[in-house]
Amino acid sequence: MATEITVPALGESVTEGTIGEWLKAPGDAVAADEPIASLETDKVAVDVPSPVAGVMSEHRAEVGDTVEVGAVIAVIEEGATAAASGEEAGRKEQQAEEGRDQREERSEDLVAAAQTLSPAVRRAVLEHGVDPSTIKGTGKDGRLTKEDVIAAAQAKKDSSKDKAPAPTPSATTTTESAPGGERREARNEERVKMTRMRQTIAKRLKGAQDEAALLTTFNDCDMSAVIEARTKYKDVFSKKHDIRLGFMGFFAKAACLALKDVPSVNAYIDGEEIVYHDYVDISVAVSAPNGLVVPVIRDADKKGFARIEKDIADFGARAKEGTLTMQDMAGGTFTISNGGVFGSLMSTPIINPPQSAVLGLHRIEDRPVAINGEVVIRPMMYLALSYDHRLIDGREAVTALKIIKDAIEDPTRMLIDL
Repeated sequence: MATEITVPALGESVTEGTIGEWLKAPGDAVAADEPIASLETDKVAVDVPSPVAGVMSEHRAEVGDTVEVGAVIAVIEEGATAAASGEEAGRKEQQAEEGRDQREERSEDLVAAAQTLSPAVRRAVLEHGVDPSTIKGTGKDGRLTKEDVIAAAQAKKDSSKDKAPAPTPSATTTTESAPGGERREARNEERVKMTRMRQTIAKRLKGAQDEAALLTTFNDCDMSAVIEARTKYKDVFSKKHDIRLGFMGFFAKAACLALKDVPSVNAYIDGEEIVYHDYVDISVAVSAPNGLVVPVIRDADKKGFARIEKDIADFGARAKEGTLTMQDMAGGTFTISNGGVFGSLMSTPIINPPQSAVLGLHRIEDRPVAINGEVVIRPMMYLALSYDHRLIDGREAVTALKIIKDAIEDPTRMLIDL
């Protein structure tokens, strides 16, 4: 019996996706609940599982096609086997001929080894033709990340170059003429289609610039007290909670104080109405293989430091593995983006629509500052709060950022809700 495979529900307000990769080709055996395709949505890659066991009969969409929720993308012959008939074998051979260049790079052993991996890692394994069993994972619990696969592929490529024979004296290099008759080596360009996620990021950020009245206010923050607290309690904290005590937990809790005192910074505009929230869901900007994603710490105002740090660590690990879900990134009332981990000294972060504000963190560096009439060296960080001036007045933005600064410089405020 033929079973049509349709695009599953992809999350709230998401109506379509793009075929990123077929994990099963016509003629391949398929187990019940086994992924047959990877869909790229605006935010994450989603596996499409087979509801039945059988043999992949046909694809009804190609890689790169945009498909709507509910659309038929494949057909599976339920209960059949991979060698069920000459007709099936013929279809498989035809498919192999059509995709010969691509399929030659993917041996059956490699595909089998990649089945238990996340979509992003599996795609990298198949694309680069490396054996995942030979790679040591750096992700959570030793899992492979996309970066691990790419690094292994590069190492393999470099090793091959080292073993390659030296060019013969008669070898020539393609050159082109430069102004003045100078000869130089030819330069190449590569055009790569933007992923659906990157296209969506571009549209959303440009839309934020076009729609919101963006403004940024700055302050600097003495990190001495937080650094001292981390140094004093990091070992006992890690031992008790099995998680590292980081800076993000402090800033998340400090932001909660500010958002409670200045509700407009935790609100957004919807048409001609302002939507206020009596809760704080903090979106945390995290780097993923395909771009920046913003998973959400739900009810951050009700969580302790340990729970917040565990949520952040989990998001970071799953972002690298490509296993974040649409639900992980749905909602959010305020965003924190830490460019300091990449070395940024100062920036003007852009809001995450429909939110109205984002806090930008930056690198910590020793700087001379005047305290009580004396110049001293302190570990300082620049803070930036970008906001939608249509909703948030300058006084409110400055007040919110000052509350965050004061809480970081005197963490006791976070304990007694000041």
